[in-house]
Amino acid sequence: MSLTVTPATGMPSTLPVAGTTPRLVIGLDLSLTSTGIAGDGWTANVRTKTRGDVRLRILQIAVADYIKLADLVVMEGPSYGHAALAGHEDLAGLRVLVRQYCYRHHIPYAVIPPSSLKVYATGNGRASKGEIRDAIATQYGHHTEGTARYDEADAYTAMAAGYDWLGQPLAALPESHRRALKGCAWPALLSGGAL
Repeated sequence: MSLTVTPATGMPSTLPVAGTTPRLVIGLDLSLTSTGIAGDGWTANVRTKTRGDVRLRILQIAVADYIKLADLVVMEGPSYGHAALAGHEDLAGLRVLVRQYCYRHHIPYAVIPPSSLKVYATGNGRASKGEIRDAIATQYGHHTEGTARYDEADAYTAMAAGYDWLGQPLAALPESHRRALKGCAWPALLSGGAL
């Protein structure tokens, strides 16, 4: 199957080979300043320095552009240990905006808790951002670079977990990693019917 990625959106621009229907899974690491986004073989990020409702609208529009064709969106869940940090209410609002976009457009979504994301990537629920990034490079051959490298690596992990949950793993991972799938909130149905 040939796949071309458009520079503007990172979305595939060619159709799959006739008779195949691969699912499109998009991973998200939502953030108010640096949102990581990933699909199979690519990552992107959305960065903004705006604040308040303008920032939420910019992020909502940008994320929607990436997920509008998805069969499944997998987003990293909230880190409750950081609930008292500035911007917590806006970040919770961004999560709700993305979930509501998925709901309105009939896009199933899943939430992977931060500790489960770390376990899926490394086998260790206390792994550092750098360890997750290194694991993505080792397991999938995808290197994330630049200021959003950790956000993109988290999004790639979420996306890979989604493919694994669908029975289409992108890499053969040991059970010590795959056990993380049990800790996620997965949708009951996918677009077009039951699994």
